[in-house]
Amino acid sequence: MAGRIYNISIAGCSKVAHLHAKAILSIPNARLAGVWSRTTSKAEDFASLYKTQAYSDISKMVTENKSDLVIICNAHPYHKSPAVEAAFAGANVLVEKPLASDLQDCDDIIKACKNSHVRLGVISQRRWYEPVKRVKHAIEQGKIGKPVLAVVTMLGWRDKAYYDSDAWRGAWKTEGGGVLVNQAPHQLDILLWYMGEIDEVYGIWKNLNHPYIEVDDTAVAIVKFKSGAIGNILVSNSQKPGLYGKVHVHGENGASVGVQTDGGAMFIAGRTGVTEPPVNDLWTIPGEEDLLKQWIREDIEIFNNCDATVRYMQYQIEDFLHSIGNRKEPAVTGEDGRRTVELFTSIYRSTRDNMPVKFPLKPEPSTQHPAPSNKSFI
Repeated sequence: MAGRIYNISIAGCSKVAHLHAKAILSIPNARLAGVWSRTTSKAEDFASLYKTQAYSDISKMVTENKSDLVIICNAHPYHKSPAVEAAFAGANVLVEKPLASDLQDCDDIIKACKNSHVRLGVISQRRWYEPVKRVKHAIEQGKIGKPVLAVVTMLGWRDKAYYDSDAWRGAWKTEGGGVLVNQAPHQLDILLWYMGEIDEVYGIWKNLNHPYIEVDDTAVAIVKFKSGAIGNILVSNSQKPGLYGKVHVHGENGASVGVQTDGGAMFIAGRTGVTEPPVNDLWTIPGEEDLLKQWIREDIEIFNNCDATVRYMQYQIEDFLHSIGNRKEPAVTGEDGRRTVELFTSIYRSTRDNMPVKFPLKPEPSTQHPAPSNKSFI
């Protein structure tokens, strides 16, 4: 990457787009070349704030400012159109999580990028958290033996003001889902990164205490992995005021490793900061138990000396630029992003059909999108 300046444009002026802009401005060999929005005034205001150029046409933006990369930051049910247009115009594409709320949209984005010979990635910046990487390395090095059991727990809170903050929140048509689609993808991605491919999912979603929205505020699932391992998922926006997000992995030799990716009040882009540092909260590898306190001290020091909402976004964007410069796949690919969508889609379908769902999943017609069901789930 040395010596080359990468032109990066942003599509969509959402709250998280501001974090991407700040991350881009922190990268020495990157330039924020432009911003697009369906609403001209939003693009102009954003461009003025970050001293860049506003556009109302993505293809024109890519062509005029020679965008090497377009980062998609609009609402996730609408990721497909700008992602496909940017790819067809010749730009590499990095999409905010989730890749889409619909499997067909995922497949269309992946196909467009392949046909245009550009790279595709999906934001999952928590993979760069030091304690998250520590767990991955322990698994890869065989320190827990074969991973046999994994648990995801994400308990948080979203109030009415949150759902009222954007018109698209809380509806199937405009958000595509609830806690599974919007808050859980980071933890689901880490689960898949640690445990590999899924064989079957049995799940249920509910709206426990948010009567003013259509979508799920809580979901649970049992996961069977192709490796023979099993897992459990519990995610919820119904615990006030917000507690934590954790991913724990237990090995066949009895040792366990885990990470608390989120603590305190759950992070809301554009409204809150990261309340507590990510830390390893479980580590029973023989001979390494005493390292936990040392790692927690180190990770707290890192956290206290940076803006965590920007730093790890910066790391992932830098990884993507490295993949462009070296003609290799980024650390988090489009296929990785699709797997996360496939996982939360399986929970919706399992609830709808009142039965386990076998993988892989194929797209369904939009008329089959999971909507509130009157079926009992036993």
